[in-house]
Amino acid sequence: MKKLFLIILLATGVVACSDDLSDVNVDTKAPTEVAADVLFSNATKNLVDQMVSTNVNRGIFKLVAQYWTETTYTDEANYNLVERDINGAQWIILYRDVLKDLDEAAMIINENPDSSLSEAQIQNQLAMIEVLQVFTWHVLVDTFGDIPYTEALDLENSTPVYDDDAAIYADIVTRLDAAIAQLTDGAGGFGQADYLYNGDAGQWAKFANSLKLRLALRYANVDDAKAAQMATEAIQAGVFESLADNAAMDYEASAPNTNPIWEDLVQSGRADFVAANTIVDKMNELDDPRRDDYFAQNLGEGVYDGGTYGANGNTQGNSTIYSERFEDPTLEGVLLDYTEVEFLIAEAAARGYISEDAETHYNEAITSSILYWDGTEAEADAYIAQPAVAYSQENWIEKIGVQKWIALYNRGFEAWSTWRKLDVPELPNAAQSGLPVPLRFTYPVSEATLNSANWEAASSAIGGDEQQTRIFWDQD
Repeated sequence: MKKLFLIILLATGVVACSDDLSDVNVDTKAPTEVAADVLFSNATKNLVDQMVSTNVNRGIFKLVAQYWTETTYTDEANYNLVERDINGAQWIILYRDVLKDLDEAAMIINENPDSSLSEAQIQNQLAMIEVLQVFTWHVLVDTFGDIPYTEALDLENSTPVYDDDAAIYADIVTRLDAAIAQLTDGAGGFGQADYLYNGDAGQWAKFANSLKLRLALRYANVDDAKAAQMATEAIQAGVFESLADNAAMDYEASAPNTNPIWEDLVQSGRADFVAANTIVDKMNELDDPRRDDYFAQNLGEGVYDGGTYGANGNTQGNSTIYSERFEDPTLEGVLLDYTEVEFLIAEAAARGYISEDAETHYNEAITSSILYWDGTEAEADAYIAQPAVAYSQENWIEKIGVQKWIALYNRGFEAWSTWRKLDVPELPNAAQSGLPVPLRFTYPVSEATLNSANWEAASSAIGGDEQQTRIFWDQD
């Protein structure tokens, strides 16, 4: 990881003495070309910002996963996606601000490679771009299902067709494998423009393999043979081995490079986010040592309780709010971490895909999460020793599902995705609207109006543009 720095674009020009006055009308302070590394940095920051944001206009996954809820404006916690065009924000940010920038960066490198770089470094840069593209495509599929893919980034095509979600997954897995094979450890990358690993290709290979492991488990119950093969290949090639490997971006203490959560909670002055009783009750039940790291409370030392009003879940958690850690502008933004990888290995072992010991990796996943949140080995050991927490092969789905959901507390999107995959823990319907937790986001309204023929075809293909329509990997 590296410290995020502010990108400043400076373009200077000189107007020569000449009878040709056409240059006078050129804005010498506005660059006409952007370097590939700048586009890569911008795409990375936009991706991480979107994945960690809890802004009600763009990133409500903490609400969907029932970690937090709202006390004043409760539409989002009641799964109203349309009022603020939340689904549209997820769509446009990932397409325009992430994928398009990455696509342009790759095009610049391919068409005008930097002659000062070695061929291995250039190939590393292209591979790193590809890994982030694969990550972003999988997030879009996991959010919506069928989406524009093969025609999506063509600026001359304003009405791209939608591709089948399973077909997109198959293609991005192939692309990811190619990117992994292309990375050369020690050959460099984007250097300081790389906000995740500072150009370390070896770390990017671990990230790519860990992403492959995540995708492998999405195939569970859909194509078990493929899931097992992908999981085995990813683990053998080398996934995350410690918290130091996390794919995470550091933020700074001052705007505009602060964590979006700080912007949403502190800079905005918004004070109506509170912990949902869904997670508070579960952690109370398990006497979870992370409670004082996740939450703050006002009922006295060690007391965590719920309120009486519900937005999502049964109560809002009147006396329990997010902890001071979420008011830190420098809180890192995480795309994928070691804790998740250990849970994935445990799941792959529990399913019989690999020969690893599921209990060992389950215990390591919980321990690494507790340590990440400033707990101790002793706390982790005592917690895991509880019968309600201790691993059971007979009940592995419940054990892994609940503990992974707790551990993903600050990773709302992946928590929601894991819940859809394992169907645990039980997440109640929104108390006011009565709506169940969405299984996908509906398409943006703009697609129905501007790309109506293809939107209608896609809606029909997936079984209806509804929140309860399942993504291909979400088996009932």
